[in-house]
Amino acid sequence: MANHIFILATVMLLAGIFGGLVNYYLYGDKDPDAASLPRFLVVGVGASFLVPVILDMVNSELVLESQGDPSRLLIFTGFCLISALVSRFFIDNLSDRILNEAQVAKARSEEVQQNLRIMQSELLPLIDTETEQDGEQDEGGELTHLNDDLDVTSAKVLKILSSGRFIFRSLGGVCREANEEESTILKTLHVLVTRSLAGKVSGKNGVRWHITEKGRRVLESNL
Repeated sequence: MANHIFILATVMLLAGIFGGLVNYYLYGDKDPDAASLPRFLVVGVGASFLVPVILDMVNSELVLESQGDPSRLLIFTGFCLISALVSRFFIDNLSDRILNEAQVAKARSEEVQQNLRIMQSELLPLIDTETEQDGEQDEGGELTHLNDDLDVTSAKVLKILSSGRFIFRSLGGVCREANEEESTILKTLHVLVTRSLAGKVSGKNGVRWHITEKGRRVLESNL
């Protein structure tokens, strides 16, 4: 039995070395940075010595049968050689699959982060509307001043943003409701955003505009 184990170990070692050499001459020129003879030999020998484990996992008796049957020993040698030869293929495939999965996971993570940023920008106006602000009474003079500075178009746009079934309004929708040109409404919206009376968010449907809590208070003081 000891002699048979020694024979099997020798067969696996020689098959691994031979398979490593074959892989080196086949793939060494294609990947010179990662390819080295010792690396191919170690991988080949390691794959060859895994053959008994694989045979045991599939309930094969080839190791025992090869003890008294040279033909079975030859088949065992063939398995070791095949394992050593395809070791490079499996390692490359595994590395490529891990790299692809990592890239997919990174892309999904970036997509989730982008979606979270969009959701956050869309939810902030809602939270701001439903949250009581400090110092509202102290802002009375400032609101009156802002109210005095509002022109007719700005007041109309603020009213449009505060009413209707949609919180986030498109530029086209505001233009139709205000019956004004797009350039005029766009300039007015930018002025309102600068004064923190309105805000804009960029989502999957494009830029949308909304009224801020400060804009609501200015609009209420105008009534």
